[in-house]
Amino acid sequence: MSTCLLSPLTFFKCLSEDTRLKTLLMLSVKGELCVCDLTDALQLSQPKISRHLADLRKCGLVLDTRKGKWVYYKLHPELPSWALEVITNTAAHNGEYINGPLANLTCADC
Repeated sequence: MSTCLLSPLTFFKCLSEDTRLKTLLMLSVKGELCVCDLTDALQLSQPKISRHLADLRKCGLVLDTRKGKWVYYKLHPELPSWALEVITNTAAHNGEYINGPLANLTCADC
């Protein structure tokens, strides 16, 4: 992904849905999570989580990596610095928004 392809309009449209926003904020805190981690954390079905992750991938905000039968997601390493700053600052200053989902994580290594 070329960093110049991510426009502010695309970025904020991708963030405008609760599940996608919480997912990005959780990824900024935890680094990498799989779909099963996110279903536990957000208490949503696997198809719903997968659909939102596909949207985030289309926007160029996340990158997926297959490890065996699991697919793990992380923030795209080539995010523009302004976009990464918005995500990390939002996570750092809005703990009440993601503390519940983070507490729901059941993965041993996240």
